Amino acid sequence: MKLNRRAHYSVKAMLDLVTSAKERSVSGKEIAQRQNIPAHFLEKILIDLRRAELVISTRGVQGGYQLQRSPKEISLGQILAAVGENGQPLASLINKSKAKGVEVNDSVTLAVWQRLDQAFQSALYAVTLEELHYDAQSWQAAQGAVFIV
Repeated sequence: MKLNRRAHYSVKAMLDLVTSAKERSVSGKEIAQRQNIPAHFLEKILIDLRRAELVISTRGVQGGYQLQRSPKEISLGQILAAVGENGQPLASLINKSKAKGVEVNDSVTLAVWQRLDQAFQSALYAVTLEELHYDAQSWQAAQGAVFIV
């Protein structure tokens, strides 16, 4: 699966919130600067994440964003779904095959693709934000880098 920018930026923003927003709300501008994400694009993503109840926003001088739930309660699948990334690389192939009328030989192939798609979806929803955060920290530590996300 290839993630589009919107999906990639949403995961980066959520990882930033795990690190930065433990004690206080973090502005979209701060996240955008740290993660090198265009601010106007990030604001649209944050709105989608708020609508999906993954983040909460606070207005005002001390306002910004925080995770609405613990990182261990937020899955990669939920983040991608919130920003309109269905995470189904095989869905269009499966739907096209069904629409065209599947031949007997193709039905076996279609069944395999459907099983792979189900396994992929399960994997997306099994990976938590907490696990992603831990993996990012471990990778950066192995590279000798300071953790930025």
